[in-house]
Amino acid sequence: MSAEKFSGYKGEVLEVVRRVDVEIGDLIRITKGGQVFEGILIPRSEYGDDKHIVIKLRSGYNIGVRLTPDAKVEKVGKGEKPAFVAPPLPEQNPALPKVSIISTGGTIASRVDYRTGAVRPALTASDLYSVVPELADIARIDAQILFSLYSENITPAHWTKMAKTVAEKIEEGVDGVVIAHGTDTMGYSAAALSFALQNLPVPVVFVGSQRSADRPSSDAATNLTGAVLAAAKAPFAEVAVAMHATVSDKAIAVHRGTRVRKCHTSRRDAFKTINAQPIAKIEENHIVMLTDDYKKRDPSQKLTVKPNFSEEVALIKFYPGMNPAVIDWYVDNGYKAIVLEGTGLGHVANSLFQPIKRAVDNGVLVAMASQCIWGRVNMSVYDTGRDLLALGVIPLEDMLAETATVKLIWIFGQTSNAEEAKKLLKTNIAGEFSERSIYGEEETSKP
Repeated sequence: MSAEKFSGYKGEVLEVVRRVDVEIGDLIRITKGGQVFEGILIPRSEYGDDKHIVIKLRSGYNIGVRLTPDAKVEKVGKGEKPAFVAPPLPEQNPALPKVSIISTGGTIASRVDYRTGAVRPALTASDLYSVVPELADIARIDAQILFSLYSENITPAHWTKMAKTVAEKIEEGVDGVVIAHGTDTMGYSAAALSFALQNLPVPVVFVGSQRSADRPSSDAATNLTGAVLAAAKAPFAEVAVAMHATVSDKAIAVHRGTRVRKCHTSRRDAFKTINAQPIAKIEENHIVMLTDDYKKRDPSQKLTVKPNFSEEVALIKFYPGMNPAVIDWYVDNGYKAIVLEGTGLGHVANSLFQPIKRAVDNGVLVAMASQCIWGRVNMSVYDTGRDLLALGVIPLEDMLAETATVKLIWIFGQTSNAEEAKKLLKTNIAGEFSERSIYGEEETSKP
């Protein structure tokens, strides 16, 4: 038998699998300690041990069963070779808005074969309609796979490609664009396109999924439906992120692309708007605007595309005992800007003052954000902050450190002039900071 038939199995457990003549996709029964487990044999990670068999239960969940001397493994049925036949496209309603869905990868952009556990890209229009048939009642869908990447592998070069592709779709006359993206760096990409796509005529909505489609608790379909509805019919024309507002399926929160942060590793409501209100929420397929402060949808608006980025920008998180030479390294290696993520109101140890001064003297733009999630930088309160201001460090108000980093990566894609860069950094381009803080910022993130 080929290695594919035993994908990920090795050692002791591989011997058992071979002995009972089963392969990936077969239905097996494991009896152990008076318990019976029945399911589909699915592939294992190549880094897994040689003690467990992994099966997919009828419920859709995967479990690993440790093989012990009393465990009995039986073959119940022969599996068929994995195959997926896309269903025919439903009849398109010409009266509905047209939405382009662009896939860059991530959990939401995959289809799981329930028999084998295998995952493949699934963002053709047929795939989407088969997984989320409700989309046919919301919009006419045009879909394409741009990348198939884990989001940690997305770089500024990919942001450039995303921005250009979105611009092409808008030029073709779509009523909105949805970008399917892995959740881990979705906030970075949303901020990048917020700066790269200016004077948007229609919404551009990022969407992801915290839980894969093979789990009963998957948020993929609900998030995608909300994102498509926002792209098709929302009154705003900005870059946004649409994800679960709470752990339930009752509402989708729509966050401004420069104000959103992933705040939990696995919860369905991981994404929160920081230091502002979400733009909108979607409940029972209705869009409820939560603020009047948004750019209006206007199909006559002429899109301005500024898709260039420079990677010579660093984000440095300060911590007690940090080696000041870290800053020197970035200066010596030609970086154009450094975002310091300082403590509280915007502080770092005075041991960093000399390398910060050297950076500024060498033409490196140094800016300060806070490690705190809510609130704003205020460097005039304490001596440390005032000393940093005197060195030339630029306070970033209530801007997220990630957004500030992306903004500078974008800024130095537009200009190499330090004074022009400072001017752009202090300009509120896409709602990335506010002029004053709102009392009780943590409450503003709740839709």
